[in-house]
Amino acid sequence: MKLKRILIFCVWGLVMVASVGAQSLERITPGQEWPDRKGEHINAHGGGLLFHEGKYYWYGENRPARGFTTEVGVEVYSSSDLMNWEDEGVALAVSEEAGHDIERGCIMERPKVIRNPKTGKFVMLFHLELKGKGYAAARVGFAESDSPVGPFRFIRSLRPNAGKWPTDFSRRDIRKAKKLKEADYKEWWTPEWREAIREGLLLARDVPGGQMSRDMTVYVDDDGKAYHIYSAEENLTLNLAELTDDYLDYTGRYVRIAPGGQNEAPTIFKHDGVYWMITSGCTGWAPNEARMFKAASLWGPWEQLPSPFVGKDAKKSFHTQGTYIFKVEGTEDGFVFMADRWNPQSLKNSRHIWLPIDFEADGTPVIRWVDSWSLKDLK
Repeated sequence: MKLKRILIFCVWGLVMVASVGAQSLERITPGQEWPDRKGEHINAHGGGLLFHEGKYYWYGENRPARGFTTEVGVEVYSSSDLMNWEDEGVALAVSEEAGHDIERGCIMERPKVIRNPKTGKFVMLFHLELKGKGYAAARVGFAESDSPVGPFRFIRSLRPNAGKWPTDFSRRDIRKAKKLKEADYKEWWTPEWREAIREGLLLARDVPGGQMSRDMTVYVDDDGKAYHIYSAEENLTLNLAELTDDYLDYTGRYVRIAPGGQNEAPTIFKHDGVYWMITSGCTGWAPNEARMFKAASLWGPWEQLPSPFVGKDAKKSFHTQGTYIFKVEGTEDGFVFMADRWNPQSLKNSRHIWLPIDFEADGTPVIRWVDSWSLKDLK
């Protein structure tokens, strides 16, 4: 009889734990622990969102509780309401093969997935650093799947647009850039160095092997054309590069944005015919004041504006770093800024910060802190 009572108690306890783990959330609470359906904090950092056939898919870095390198791969979660998420498992797993580009112990960051309407394939791009080489590789990885939850098949990694110059560089600009030598500018941040960066000092250095590609995002425009936006030139300059029709390579067309401005963590969206991009400075895991740019065309020119963050801690972007901006399906202006509040002591437990984007009367985006919100709060 005692054994029977113990068994009943254990079963009751398991049911209660499962019930708590599956408890439905009705509001998003930025900065708090965000449990999935199993009750575990969502481990999808530096991520991005995809909407497909009535469901949202959240892809992100599966980060370890201790340490820095990638030991698992890219995780994917699914949801129909943006608040309650089901862990669908590993979308792209690291390889156990020694010397493979994505072998266990490499660094895979900021995965973004887009669906190609022509091929029906789901294409993933991500920032990749090779095992044991720190941040020297500065590559982009490509993977593909027939399903939004994977498994994704790794295709290759590379540096974008090898042998290509930006579309806005004239022959004169190219000749001038080729004459610049790094040895002549050993001291950074001087006016002369800044001018050399703008004229293509590091751009020219990297043309033969392709431009560096670190923090990144992917954007699909209204016409279906896809673009890869990434930090290049030692994180000093952003590049916006056009992808081929299958989203698996580059057309060779790209432009530089804010040369020497030292921007990373790009996020981009379009509202009322204007393209907006929000980035961060380069201060490691420490937060900094965000930057914002606007343009009438993806090809520029891009105008830099003040940070969109307002209110307390706006100078630190509410202690966040952006990773993606998405529009809630069925809304006219329901844009959401996705960000991470990094915890370098335990990257797995870094917090997710999702905040609605408001718009001033002139259309300028504004991001304010809210302790909690729901989809009903979106205008």
